[in-house]
Amino acid sequence: MEKSKNISDHKKLSFLNRINNQILFLFGLISITCLFSDYYFKSSNLTISFISTALISSVITFIGLHKLKKVKIKQIIREEGPKNHFLKQGTPTMGGIFFIPVGIIISNILYFNKDNYKIILTLSFIIIFFMLIGFIDDFLSLKKQLNTGLKSNQKLILQFFISLVFIIICASNNLIPDDIQIANTIVHVGNIIYPLGIFVLLAESNSTNLTDGLDGLLSGCSVLIFTGLAITILIENPNNNWTLAPLCIVMAGSCMGFLFLNKHPAKLFMGDSGSLAIGASLGGIALISNNLWSLLIMGGILAAESISVIIQVSIFKITKHLTGKGHKIFLMTPLHHHFELKGNNEIIIVGSFWVATLLLVIINLIFFIKS
Repeated sequence: MEKSKNISDHKKLSFLNRINNQILFLFGLISITCLFSDYYFKSSNLTISFISTALISSVITFIGLHKLKKVKIKQIIREEGPKNHFLKQGTPTMGGIFFIPVGIIISNILYFNKDNYKIILTLSFIIIFFMLIGFIDDFLSLKKQLNTGLKSNQKLILQFFISLVFIIICASNNLIPDDIQIANTIVHVGNIIYPLGIFVLLAESNSTNLTDGLDGLLSGCSVLIFTGLAITILIENPNNNWTLAPLCIVMAGSCMGFLFLNKHPAKLFMGDSGSLAIGASLGGIALISNNLWSLLIMGGILAAESISVIIQVSIFKITKHLTGKGHKIFLMTPLHHHFELKGNNEIIIVGSFWVATLLLVIINLIFFIKS
C-alpha cells in the first residue's frame, strides 16, 4: 500500500515538474521572440512591455487571490462535467477582474497622447464591457450556487449590444476597413463588415469562454495568440512601431502573469470575466488591424472547441428527431473534455493544445513572411 502511494506521489511530482517546465519554456519563448522583434523592427519595445506586464499582472493577481479567498468567491463545478473536476470545487474564481484591467491600464499608459490613442480607447471600451458581462455572469452563478449565472440568451443579447456599439464607434472613426484579407486575396466586403464584425466578436468571445475549462488552457493559448498577432502586425507594417503590436504584447503579458497562478493545480480561475474579455480583445484587435484570417489560423484550437460543441448538439438533436434517441460524436464537449474522458492527463492535454497553438502561430507567421 505504501509502495503504491509512493509511486502515485512520484507520478504527481513528475507531472507538476512538467507543467512548471512548460510555463518557464512559454515565458522564455515569448521573451526571446520579443527581444528578436525589438532588434529586427527597431525599438518596438515589446520585451519591456511583456516582462513588466507579466510581473505586475502576477503580483496584482496574487493579491486579488487572497481578497477572493476572504470573501469566499469560489468556483461552482457543473454536475454533468468530468467527475475529477469536483476536486476543483472551492477554487477561487473571477480572476479576470484583476489581470484584464492590468492589460487595459498599461496599454492606455503606453498609448497616452499617441496618434493611435483613440484605437486603444475604443478597444478598452469593448474589453471592459465584456469583462463586466462576464462579471455579472460569475456573480449570479455564485449567488445561485449553480454553474450558470446569466441565461445563454441574456448573455448573447448583452454581447450583441456591446458589439454593435463598438462597431458603430469604429465605423464613425474609420477604424475598420471595407476590405478584408483572406490569405493572399483582398475581398471587398463593404457594409458587410459590420454584421461580420459583430459575428466575429460574439464567436471569438464564446470560443474563449468554452476553451476555459482546464487549468492554464485558455491563458496559455492566449499568450501565444496575442504574441502571434503582435508579430503579424509588425510584419505587415514594419515602419510603424506604435501600431496595435504593443497592446497585443501587453495582453499577452497580462495573461502570462495570470498563468503563474492558473497553472495546474490552479490556485485561481479567470471566470467568464476573464474569458469573455480575452475573446473580445482578440476579435477587436483582429478587426481593426484587418487580421481576421490570421486570428482564424492562430486561434484554431479556440475554433475547434466551439465547432465540437456545435457538432455535438446538432448531431444529437438531428438523430433524436429522426430515431427518437440522440447520438453523440464526442464523449463530452468542449473538445478538451472528450480527451479527458478518453483517459488523458489534464497536463498532457493542456500542453498538447499549447503546442498545437504554437504551430498554428508559426504557420501564420511563415505565411506572412513569404508573402
